[in-house]
Amino acid sequence: MLHLPILRWGVPYRSVNQVVTPHFRTREPFVSMSQANVGMIRRDLLRQADARATLQKIPHAELVAMAGRAAEHFLNDTLPLDPESGTMQSPQDYIEQVSATTGAPFSNVKRNMLKVHGVLSKVTEVLAGLTRGLDLKVLDEGYGVVNGQMLSFFARGDAMGVVLPSNSPGVHSLWAPATVLKMPLVLKPGSAEPWTPLRMIYAWVKAGAPAEVFAYYPTDHAGGNEILRSTGRGMVFGDVGSTKRWQADGRVEVHGPGFSKVVIGPDVADQWEQYIDVIAESISNNGGRSCVNASGLWVTKHGDRIADALARRLSQVVPRKADDPEAVLAPFADPDTAGRISSMIDADMTGESGTARDVSATVRNADPVLRGLGEGGRVASAHGGTYLLPTIVRCNADHPLANREFLFPYASVVEVPADELPHCLGPSLVVTCISNDPAFRARFVASPHVDRLNFGPLSTTQIGWDQPHEGNLFEHLYARRAIQRLA
Repeated sequence: MLHLPILRWGVPYRSVNQVVTPHFRTREPFVSMSQANVGMIRRDLLRQADARATLQKIPHAELVAMAGRAAEHFLNDTLPLDPESGTMQSPQDYIEQVSATTGAPFSNVKRNMLKVHGVLSKVTEVLAGLTRGLDLKVLDEGYGVVNGQMLSFFARGDAMGVVLPSNSPGVHSLWAPATVLKMPLVLKPGSAEPWTPLRMIYAWVKAGAPAEVFAYYPTDHAGGNEILRSTGRGMVFGDVGSTKRWQADGRVEVHGPGFSKVVIGPDVADQWEQYIDVIAESISNNGGRSCVNASGLWVTKHGDRIADALARRLSQVVPRKADDPEAVLAPFADPDTAGRISSMIDADMTGESGTARDVSATVRNADPVLRGLGEGGRVASAHGGTYLLPTIVRCNADHPLANREFLFPYASVVEVPADELPHCLGPSLVVTCISNDPAFRARFVASPHVDRLNFGPLSTTQIGWDQPHEGNLFEHLYARRAIQRLA
């Protein structure tokens, strides 16, 4: 069985206390992770300032060059997994190991691997977008003259603590630029996806970064909370319940459900068939497990016809073997999770909060082949895993299912009057607004509830490297101070 160590500021440590994660398919023990207790974390984090001082000595230009090398090492090289035992990890090992504990098909893991590589290899472009073109050499001295103006920035803390999820490796691209910004990292990996942050650390170290600026603590909830409490800046991923306690803490950037949406404006409503593919991609990309996946389609007319066409299009997304290059759906590492989610949907469907209809169930039940996949329901067992089949629900705007998000390709189709958009959408991480009407578009530009806005038929999952994603990492880590001097 594989073992993953704790990294105490770069030093591997094997703990007596270990937690075993099974293979999602066989349920046999697959990897054992050393566990850090709260006392160890609290003691180690007394050394944050030392790690920060180490990074501060490295010129920004050198860190950018390291990021480029780290990108290539992460994507292409065999890297350490457990230095004590000499266990190494090739890129293919990494893909298979992530798949083994999360259920993600190889193709999804590879796609997310490329996303992490992209952020590291394009870090100059990424940071130019976050800083609006600021020359980050100013971080080397803490102040400088930029375009004739004195500027100074100070770090808001000595390290950034990150409590990570298990749903998708792609989320790690959000904290990837922190090292270039001279911020040490204290990472709590997700129990089912410990692989990516560890591989990223070793890629950085091979690229020349000091190992002592990285801490990696597999731990429990108490340990994760200690990391967020004890670091100057934090980032946490999770559902509404697990992240609620941090919503009011300005030190911690919260990444919860995205409630991302596609909107078809009234001026192009009659051309809706042209957009079915991009809507389906928005819903199903990465198996529906990202906060940028669309969980709602809001239209001004033709709601029933669009829901039926979308359900038929997504009914072709079926369970496949993990190594099938056409695989999209990911099985659930815990088979019971699929049943619980399905029951939640059914409970809301039959409640007293307006009308709702599972359009996908109607499509499946009319097709003998599709009906056999889930025995008439949305939970399907195939290839040794338990899946949730894509689900399109037709409901009104007040129904609980109109603004829900689940870890599989799920979306509601809601029809509302044009004058109610966008204020009826609620908070949305991404909105793809398909419309050519300047006045209609202007309402979305003015909305404070839309974090990222796409105009035209762009998938909600399409990322712009030069654009911030759910917060601005530079502004989260640094604050500007007023500065002046005598000539």
